[in-house]
Amino acid sequence: MKDTVIILMAKKPQIGRTKTRLYTALSPRQAVEFSEALLLDSIDLVKDLSWSDLALAITPLESVQYFQSITPAGTYLMPVAGENVGQCLAQAIKALLSMGYQKAIALNSDSPSLPLEYLLQASDRLEQSDLVFGPAYDGGYYLVGMTRPIPQIFDGITWSTERVLAQTQERAEELGLSIGLVPPWYDIDTPKDLVRYLVELEQTPPDRLVNSRRVLADIRLRPSWG
Repeated sequence: MKDTVIILMAKKPQIGRTKTRLYTALSPRQAVEFSEALLLDSIDLVKDLSWSDLALAITPLESVQYFQSITPAGTYLMPVAGENVGQCLAQAIKALLSMGYQKAIALNSDSPSLPLEYLLQASDRLEQSDLVFGPAYDGGYYLVGMTRPIPQIFDGITWSTERVLAQTQERAEELGLSIGLVPPWYDIDTPKDLVRYLVELEQTPPDRLVNSRRVLADIRLRPSWG
């Protein structure tokens, strides 16, 4: 066991429940395939890090077999459930820290082009801070890290809004907790995000993000998406 665990928050891709905000750019089937590609590329991003182990916090509860089929041997699969993402985060972080990890860094599975140095920065900031966040451009966060369970940090948050990070910071202040931040990055949720990602793929070495490239091979940029 290493000192740090990276927890990917992962939902099984399903038609009608996955990337529905991309339906103006992709068909429902393409959206599911693209969601799976993002998940696979996110796993590839972190699976071989020398300083951390890999866990997946997975939903729905009955999706264990699916995730077993797409994850490397040794990946810890943890089914989670809750009324919102905060409850799922709290469950996953508490469970992993209780196993003996000194640092738990939860990461979404929608940002596979994230620079790896941001993860290292998150680990470093946990040496001095109670919490670390990676702000997302939409007002949420793509990353949260802790060295001890703080489930109350997720209470009273209006999820899926542009106020998520701001409300969480306010909650941390109320609790007297210190926060470290790493540079912002983006989730791929909207056609505008997809345009950015397609441009980024063109600027990235071809041996990276291979699953996204495969799925998006026939997609063409459409300015109207943004």
